[in-house]
Amino acid sequence: MNSDMDERGRSALAATPEAGLDYYLITAGTDAEGVVVEEFALAGDFRTIGLDTAGWTATDGVWWSSAAFGRAMREDPGLRARARAVSRPEAEAAYHALGGGELPGEAWLRAMFHDHLPLPDSPPLRLSPPQVPEGFHDTRVYRLLFAGEPSLPRLAEVVTLATEAGDPRTRVVGTGALRTASDVFTWNVRRIGPGAACSVDLTAHLGTASGEALGPLLRRLTTVMRHAGPVPVTVERFS
Repeated sequence: MNSDMDERGRSALAATPEAGLDYYLITAGTDAEGVVVEEFALAGDFRTIGLDTAGWTATDGVWWSSAAFGRAMREDPGLRARARAVSRPEAEAAYHALGGGELPGEAWLRAMFHDHLPLPDSPPLRLSPPQVPEGFHDTRVYRLLFAGEPSLPRLAEVVTLATEAGDPRTRVVGTGALRTASDVFTWNVRRIGPGAACSVDLTAHLGTASGEALGPLLRRLTTVMRHAGPVPVTVERFS
């Protein structure tokens, strides 16, 4: 395994944030108009099974919850272009600057999730027994699907970019890997349609029964992709 990729993966996992809400600013040009917060509901194996979205805009000054808005952020390129992923401190600063005062805590924000969006869910389809390498007890394959295309330089902390990554015809634009004491993870970032969608395809060879590194790694990869521009759509498990 490439040592540079391994170090990149270790850095990515070490920087994994605690589970929390996803924050976006809704912008008009360079100016923020409002704040959107989201959270995916996860199955026990980290597949996404639902999405909650709430928001606040300076024009009406009240919090609202809308499954339709969450869907539109993923389906409407115009709205997606106005949604910029930010950290909670950045959301707090924008909320205050827009006259909202102090951004409520995450427990309060979760209480604003009234319009839940269920996502299609099914257990992984196993057409044949998984090919589990010696020394591991399970092998899983995940696809993290995103709407839009990432800014390639912003992926550098979790992938090694392909030489031809800037060419729109290049499908796999970068690869990454991580080895823990018991697990081995490899992933690639893939274009699915020209500017329309992309994915992170992750293979996890698990040596620990708990898979304790898997959840944080999926979270970190999603966070890096969000801040590179695309909006997360779902996490599917293929095996």
